[in-house]
Amino acid sequence: MTRFGYTLMTEQSGPKELVEYAVAAEQVGFDFEVSSDHYFPWLDAQGHSPYAWSVLGAVAHATERVGLMTYVTCPTVRYHPAVVAQKAATLGILSDGRFTLGLGAGENLNEHVVGERWPAIDERHELLYEAVEIITELFAGELLSYRGNHFQVDSARLWDVPEMPVEVGVAVSGRQSVDHFATIADHLVATEPKPDVLRRWDELRAEASLAPSRKIGQMPISWDPDPEAAKARAHEQFRWFGLGWPVNANLPTTEAFDSASSFVRPDDVAQSIPCGPDLDAVVEAASAYWEAGFTDLAIVQVGDEKQRQFLDEAAGPLLEKLREAAPDDQA
Repeated sequence: MTRFGYTLMTEQSGPKELVEYAVAAEQVGFDFEVSSDHYFPWLDAQGHSPYAWSVLGAVAHATERVGLMTYVTCPTVRYHPAVVAQKAATLGILSDGRFTLGLGAGENLNEHVVGERWPAIDERHELLYEAVEIITELFAGELLSYRGNHFQVDSARLWDVPEMPVEVGVAVSGRQSVDHFATIADHLVATEPKPDVLRRWDELRAEASLAPSRKIGQMPISWDPDPEAAKARAHEQFRWFGLGWPVNANLPTTEAFDSASSFVRPDDVAQSIPCGPDLDAVVEAASAYWEAGFTDLAIVQVGDEKQRQFLDEAAGPLLEKLREAAPDDQA
């Protein structure tokens, strides 16, 4: 059956609030929880960006059942892949095997802070490919030395690893990234319901005699009893969403995101993000994901100020509607 998740948006909530929401999301019945891993919010209006790994460590201890995941970590510029492997293995232990490591090629917004140049997309894919190789090899708990075109590892070993290695999901958006990662990742991560991308992923895995994978999507909503307030909040905090990943990946600052999205109107945002109290509208939007072949869908509730009310009043009924509408034959 399709699994439904809750998003811990580090860009719009503080660390203590995120742990509180994580506990409430587990209690209301979400199957898994994903966390963004950014250094900056996209817009100043969002107002937060705590360290995701500290938050997830706290969430691992505060929850008991839900799966946990980074959505997603860039293991190439701000972090070295050997350090990401250590963090992920530790979180795998703290969560008793509930953690999945979601990886992606990153965004300039978060990676430029360490003073390194921002590579072009082909090089970012090469970097990510080597990073996935390093991380998965270190998960075996053996001594590793590695010399690639971009990364070196000198006699590294993870001394604390979970009984079962942490599984790795990789974010993809088109044929190029699918061809790079379908056979070296455990799971697909994507934010757009593109059936051709998922079909290509499945074809390559089948050709390589690999098991079917999870295909994990994410969808923002702006639930609010007041439709106009929901639309205004989505515009204030999520108007960058429609710019698309090729643009979002390259903008360097919150000011750049504000400028690039200055032409976006509230009605434009409402066309791509369900806004208001209508849960059936959320289900209709979500159906594009399971129809495309996604096995998992994480919901993003836009804005911190309605997060608790969403979890208390709307999340339970929404999950019932989503599970009733979704197919029960997903992987």
